Amino acid sequence: MARIETHGLRRSVGLGGLFATAYGNVGSSIYYALGLVALYALGLTPVVFMLAGGLFALTAKTYAEGASMFPEAGGSSSFARHAFNEFVSFFAGWALSLDYILTIAISAFFVPHYLGAFFPALTHNPGDIIGGLIVIVALAALNIRGIGESAKLNFFLAVLDLGTQVLIIIIGAVFVLNPSLLVNQIHLGTAPTYSHLIFALSLAMLAYTGIETVSNMAEEAREPDRDVPRAVNLILIAVLGVYAGMTVVALSALPVRGHGAHAYTLLGLSPDQGGFQNDPVLGIIEHLGIPAGLQHVLRYYVGVLAGTILFIATNAGLIGISRLSWSLAEHRQLPSIFSRLHRRYRTPWFTIVTFSAFAGVLLIPGQTDFLGNLYSFGAMLSFTTAHAAVIALRFKDPDRERPYRTPWNIRVRGRLLPVTAVIGGIGTFAAWVSVMALHVDARYVGTGWMVVGLIGYVIYRRRQGLDLVSHHTIPRRERPAFFVELDYRSALVPIFGTDIDASALHAAARLVGEGALVEAVYVLRVPNQLSLDAGLEDEERQGLSVLEAARLTGRKAGFKVSTRLIRTRNPGSAIVEEAKRAHAEIIYLGTAHAPPSERALGPTASYLLAHRPCRVVIETPPVTAGGDGQPRDGSSRARAVA
Repeated sequence: MARIETHGLRRSVGLGGLFATAYGNVGSSIYYALGLVALYALGLTPVVFMLAGGLFALTAKTYAEGASMFPEAGGSSSFARHAFNEFVSFFAGWALSLDYILTIAISAFFVPHYLGAFFPALTHNPGDIIGGLIVIVALAALNIRGIGESAKLNFFLAVLDLGTQVLIIIIGAVFVLNPSLLVNQIHLGTAPTYSHLIFALSLAMLAYTGIETVSNMAEEAREPDRDVPRAVNLILIAVLGVYAGMTVVALSALPVRGHGAHAYTLLGLSPDQGGFQNDPVLGIIEHLGIPAGLQHVLRYYVGVLAGTILFIATNAGLIGISRLSWSLAEHRQLPSIFSRLHRRYRTPWFTIVTFSAFAGVLLIPGQTDFLGNLYSFGAMLSFTTAHAAVIALRFKDPDRERPYRTPWNIRVRGRLLPVTAVIGGIGTFAAWVSVMALHVDARYVGTGWMVVGLIGYVIYRRRQGLDLVSHHTIPRRERPAFFVELDYRSALVPIFGTDIDASALHAAARLVGEGALVEAVYVLRVPNQLSLDAGLEDEERQGLSVLEAARLTGRKAGFKVSTRLIRTRNPGSAIVEEAKRAHAEIIYLGTAHAPPSERALGPTASYLLAHRPCRVVIETPPVTAGGDGQPRDGSSRARAVA
């Protein structure tokens, strides 16, 4: 089957969009991770963040490959479903749910601390706890009413955030940077101890909350093979550069004091001890040695910026846990109540209320180190499962299309083994073991969370008459308001005849939602007596003209249309093959302008229904008074396109 591809791309997000969206989520964690890690790593804090950044790099590449294969809600849970079974999928998803809850709790808890630049009562107990609870309650209420994420706001804040962090580093380098002081405050084995150093390394992964964003954007990239690895590399450079610069400046401004077991840095001390564990960036600003007027301006500015970014990060956590729980409920891993929608607002109110309550309970003690420890517990389990799933899929399903493939592969038994995933999996598992071994609170609370979840999973599946490993789904129902994009991410619209069916294009665009792709395919049927490559130049020019009209229709209406012309003897078979190639999630067939034999449920429509690779919607013309294809009222569904 010969194909002529015209203009248009399947993907819609460029390199800049990938970078800004991911950095907006990952970069916000510096506002709390810096103080928590400095508590344990002391003078080696910059080194710890760089080592953790190596694990981040390996894990980000694993997620990029997994999400490019399976662009759906669930992250590591989704990868595990395809690589292993439903039990392993739930295990990963339940660990990931703990991370989302902790992202909500940590981000919300630190919002009042940065707003404390204006209201000092918010920097300590009970003001910080009450402020954090208010943030969670307010965002839960807003999400029940149907709040989403603003891509433009995220982009603006990401750029502003990165610029502000670079500015602080530059000012610190001019006023306080002291290389000899940085070296002299390191006493490995005593300050920090080896056990504290090991745990600080696992805790430093807290700095990379939002890592799944890097991979979840892969299927929206214009050129995933090029843009995703470049975006990952840019994020790595930016994040590692910012953490390296901020930690070096921080330890010059707030150096390690004391000796041995009594060594400390104000970065890691709680507010009750006169430290800045809960607002480390404000602590850096206060000790930059800059004029008082400039210091006050910068302090207020960073307080507002950090508070806003952390507020958005809290909201992102709520949306993330809602999407994850919806996915688990849809695959019958959680009770269906977790996918139940509010009657008025069409949002998953039960999920939002339940997990917001969990986050509030974890926030109430006000122990940020406990929250960080617990986050590392869940994150390391989830990341390790993601690495294992991507490795397993290389052997189980080696021929699956991978728009992005992790680098550094070696051939084992005829399959390509991803070395990055192997090293990353070993590293994240070792980090999880260190959390289990060194911190009792995370060990018992984290293990308790997993045990309760797994027991609940077993009971639920047994009551539903299901085994623990088979794949089952509930009937697809209307998705929540901010899940619209998860219904269908790409649609294929076959076109016959001499004109486009603008109605079908618009209907398909509404199904895939804002920013998604509609792929228009012109089907040029070749008679049996001709070869696929011979003749039909006039018909081909007509088809290309129709596709151009389809592209212009999409541009005027505000959605993207990719176009392709197909020569074939069997239109139904060609459309099915094209849908598989394009990974289309829905085929929308409008037959108003098709040949008379195709205007009802003709041969092509019947073939699609019998061999459908995805959802199929067929829109036929109105019932006519005669056999001419015109409606009874004489109106026509054809639309002129400029």
